[in-house]
Amino acid sequence: MKNFQNYLLGFLLITLMASCGQQLTPFSQRMVEEYNWTNTDLEKVQFYLSDEIVLRRNIGTEDSRIRDGKIKVVDGRKVEEIRFEKGTPGVMIFTPKNNLYAISFDSSDEKYLMFGPSKKQRGKYVLKAKDWSKNFGKVTYNGKTYTTSASSAYASLLVDIKKAKKVSYKSQTAKGRKL
Repeated sequence: MKNFQNYLLGFLLITLMASCGQQLTPFSQRMVEEYNWTNTDLEKVQFYLSDEIVLRRNIGTEDSRIRDGKIKVVDGRKVEEIRFEKGTPGVMIFTPKNNLYAISFDSSDEKYLMFGPSKKQRGKYVLKAKDWSKNFGKVTYNGKTYTTSASSAYASLLVDIKKAKKVSYKSQTAKGRKL
């Protein structure tokens, strides 16, 4: 009987701790509409990456001083690589057009990736590229063009829904004024 009580107590503690953690949910266009979030509201929301994104670009001798990424040698070429690991936190810094968000995962506002809703992913906000081919996409980051694997097209934004729901706004309607 004592073992059963200890087991039950342990189970309840684990369940309680798990319920207090983050509830990361895919960020979607439906969510924006359902909660009636504005761009100002979304600037206060913490986003997370659902999957790893790896950016690569070939570098020449004039680009030999790399500060942010790592230099790798791939098939005898120098390649700059920038990794964004699954779960990396980011913030929205601006919206160049409706339903397209610039999300920065770095301390600089100049370094961001673009995300927008995907019909194929039921409105989830996924990585947007200038161009997707069968095997890779071309993405702009920090003013430079990088390639990323086609699997990055499925990397989406996640939000902690409990914290995101706390974003609130105050609204009132003027009743008008008559003489």
